[in-house]
Amino acid sequence: MRTLIKHGLIVDPASHVHSKNNLLVEDGRIQGLTAEEPEADVILDAEGMVVSPGFVDIHMHEDPYDPEEGRLIPSIMTSMLRMGVTTAIGGNCGINTVSPLRYLELMDRDGGPINMGLLAGHTFLREQAGHRDKYSAIRPDEQQRLSRLAKEALEAGCFGVSFGIRYVPGVTRDEMVKTACFCQSHGRLVAAHVRDDADNVFGAVEELVSIGRQLDLPVQVSHVGSMGGFGQMERLLALIDRYRASGMELSGDCYPYDAFSTRIGETTYDEGFLERYCTQYSAIEICEGMYKGQRCTERLFHELRQTAPDTLTVCHVMKAEDVALALSHPAIMLASDGLMDRGQGHPRGAGAFPRLLCRYVAAGKMNLDDAVAKMSAMPAQKLGLTRKGTLRKGADADIVIFDMDRIRDCATFEHPDRPPEGIEWVLIGGKIAVEHGTVKQSSLGRAIRA
Repeated sequence: MRTLIKHGLIVDPASHVHSKNNLLVEDGRIQGLTAEEPEADVILDAEGMVVSPGFVDIHMHEDPYDPEEGRLIPSIMTSMLRMGVTTAIGGNCGINTVSPLRYLELMDRDGGPINMGLLAGHTFLREQAGHRDKYSAIRPDEQQRLSRLAKEALEAGCFGVSFGIRYVPGVTRDEMVKTACFCQSHGRLVAAHVRDDADNVFGAVEELVSIGRQLDLPVQVSHVGSMGGFGQMERLLALIDRYRASGMELSGDCYPYDAFSTRIGETTYDEGFLERYCTQYSAIEICEGMYKGQRCTERLFHELRQTAPDTLTVCHVMKAEDVALALSHPAIMLASDGLMDRGQGHPRGAGAFPRLLCRYVAAGKMNLDDAVAKMSAMPAQKLGLTRKGTLRKGADADIVIFDMDRIRDCATFEHPDRPPEGIEWVLIGGKIAVEHGTVKQSSLGRAIRA
């Protein structure tokens, strides 16, 4: 099948392309730019719109697995698709929703709204290896099982190993090295929600970097905004720059919001968090359940920690100027860190990508090419996805077409899964998945492997 996208502004930072042209797609691949209007089965008139590579989300949290029906339950993947994401990487912060091998098999079998790849989540594999106490060190026999599971996940195509070090205080540096060492032979990366944040973020980043250095691996610091977005960002970015200048392949990601999200039972909210963030219980907003939309009191906080620790929350404590500083840095790419329970959660899972275009590009805080690079070319390059994140000839025809005059994120903390406005078409493999904001095909995505 041949598709012609005509009259659009083609923006492809990976190829240094920024011009009004026609784009030809055939049999799922980009055929190139042309001034002509050749015959095609489908013609999309992108007059006045931007045509860019489909967005690549390097850090999100994948949809859950239904063991009774033996299938994935698409929710956040649909939100991703509607905001222009065509490829995403789950398994972040050490968390997988099911065995990575099983997840990829199901994506192969059933497809999904978007293309999905995974990191092997250390915490998930740690528990599969038999160690469920997040505060204690792993035993040697458990470590052997954990290492074997990590090796199997990498051999199955995971893009690397992710750690949620903050969420597993008992993990040692030795455990992390023994888990990540198999990334060496496979040329994969390590990513982490580092051990600490706020004023203690610097040593936490140095710990992660030391593992990457020892193993000679690329390193990704997850959601830097929620790690150093409390007044530490300038110093944190300077630290990252020093490592990069020394030859370290080090980068990070950030979402364009000044509130983070996690479950109320997580170690983020262990004793001392009020002092660490210089805040009060009322900064915590409940995202689901009978208290949805309410702010915490001390009583409600402790009640939910005891009776409903999996309850998703949003914590409004980050500094907007720190988030903006991170997003403007050349080593920081955009990622949603999207996490949802049946459509409930933080609006970043449905609004992060259009929000960057609306709140930063349209507002004059960032140029269009830099923004598109942060949403496509940069994460694709980090992952080694040579046919994603670009519109060069031969690339996969994953494309997003949007109207810069109309684009805006509509997801809110009250309605976190509202789709954006201004995204006219999303193509996956050259086929129309979204048209004028409406999902037309929801199973074009496939498993992607390193």
